[in-house]
Amino acid sequence: MSYKKKTLSLSKLIKFLKEVKKTKKKIVFTNGCFDIIHSGHISLLEKAKDLGDILIVGLNADSSVKKLKGNARPINKEKDRAVILSAMEMVDKVIIFKEDTPYEILKVIKPDILVKGADYTHSKIVGTEFAKKTARIKLVKGQSTSGIIKKLHTSA
Repeated sequence: MSYKKKTLSLSKLIKFLKEVKKTKKKIVFTNGCFDIIHSGHISLLEKAKDLGDILIVGLNADSSVKKLKGNARPINKEKDRAVILSAMEMVDKVIIFKEDTPYEILKVIKPDILVKGADYTHSKIVGTEFAKKTARIKLVKGQSTSGIIKKLHTSA
């Protein structure tokens, strides 16, 4: 499937999920800023996909990233970040959200499995009440967007 057809509005995602749920496939959801893609992101997405059949990635909109990470972020615009995620083999659908968290999306999607990095404690993961199961995935040591940005600033 072309990456151009993977980023959906909420209404189109709901329509897609109605069809998927008829097939009994497991829906996995994860989310993040995915500002500068690194091996930690790839590892998390691959492991998330391994937990089910359909991987949906919630992507923080530019306004959301700015609010969460500061005025210097995001480095890459939401449309570019969505294209990169959509081009990844393990990602089935991408949905961009403007809120600080994907709570409203999760309330509608109700995934079988909700995935976050192991840096989140269970009590800090938003939307667990809407998922059948929550999985925390171990992060790749030394891999973070903030670390990459810091390294770029110190080497400039």
